[in-house]
Amino acid sequence: MIRFIIGGARSGKSRYAEKLASDSRKKVVYVATAQAYDDEMKARIQHHKEQRPDAWQTFEEPIYISNVISNISFSSHCILIDCLTLWMTNLLCENQNIAASKKSLLDALSHTESDIILVSNETGMGVVPLGELTRRYCDEAGWLHQEIAAVADQVVLMVAGIPVVIKDCSETKIPHALQGKLSE
Repeated sequence: MIRFIIGGARSGKSRYAEKLASDSRKKVVYVATAQAYDDEMKARIQHHKEQRPDAWQTFEEPIYISNVISNISFSSHCILIDCLTLWMTNLLCENQNIAASKKSLLDALSHTESDIILVSNETGMGVVPLGELTRRYCDEAGWLHQEIAAVADQVVLMVAGIPVVIKDCSETKIPHALQGKLSE
């Protein structure tokens, strides 16, 4: 099952995603995409680390999250990726090929045996930014969100700590690795 948790800053999306991961009763693998470039971000990252159970395996991977998914694809795992908008920032700052990175992620998602929980910030509900790079970031994040939502079994919008389910195909029990093959 692929779950996509999206919401604004401090909407409760990480907490909700972590609860889903804990409730999965599977081995939780946490993929952290954040990088600490300043003291405030270091403190945020430290806070997130302290909130996680010790039993969770953590990968700090700012760019190649699809490799992590592919390398630990087991039905006994629940992989929580937090967050896609920081991942997009990393891709842009490192001048990575956005299209290739998205394709790699979507391919990994379509072939994984693991349950996946993806967390991201909704950036498209505010004003259009003034700067070219910021507009590109919002565009790229929006397009990524659309692609992730299309393949996700469940999409949840977090609003003030309340999960609002906007897509739920979780009744379908077909493993993701088989879904594409059934339509061929």
